[in-house]
Amino acid sequence: MASLQAQEIRPYHHGDLSRALIQAGRRILEMGGPAALSLRAVAREAGVSPAAPYHHFKDKCELLEAIAKEGWMELTSAIAKARARAPDARAALTNIGVAYVCFARDNPALYRTMYDGACDRATMPDHAKKGDSGWRHVREALLEAGADPAEERDLELATIAAWCAAHGVAEMAGFKEFEPLKNALGGEEPFVRAVLEHVGIFAAMSRPKTPG
Repeated sequence: MASLQAQEIRPYHHGDLSRALIQAGRRILEMGGPAALSLRAVAREAGVSPAAPYHHFKDKCELLEAIAKEGWMELTSAIAKARARAPDARAALTNIGVAYVCFARDNPALYRTMYDGACDRATMPDHAKKGDSGWRHVREALLEAGADPAEERDLELATIAAWCAAHGVAEMAGFKEFEPLKNALGGEEPFVRAVLEHVGIFAAMSRPKTPG
């Protein structure tokens, strides 16, 4: 693995050291994984003194939480854009699933940090489910596609099902056994879309309602 010290130092703007440290941490994670990450390593990568990170993060765990939070924000942005690009409400859910899988594929270390973390969370972070979150976009897409807002339990279960389906596809989409099917379908993204459209909740929302 190439030495991190041999890389060009990325300058940061005055007053934005916290952001620079998070970006340095992300580069280290992508190159060497969690074992390579430390506040001292982040300081070297950011080109600051070894003591500087401690003004923003008390330890490695807190830095990882900040990196994970940035990841959740970026995932939300990707999901929101995918939903907005959908031609109709029923296509939005599949678009969201594809965006989720592509985000995981393009940011493997960040994605793993978001879920694994350093502190063994027993719950999803608040910013993963509350406010302007990817979770909210899935829920709203379900409502726009015809889910009954009065059936709160079913809506929550459907949101969980959609999220878990995308997460499962993200975990498995890179398996080499799927390469022939990817080639036949025209690439990875068409493959992911086709898989999601065969998953129960996505398939149900992609079918037009029959008159009652």
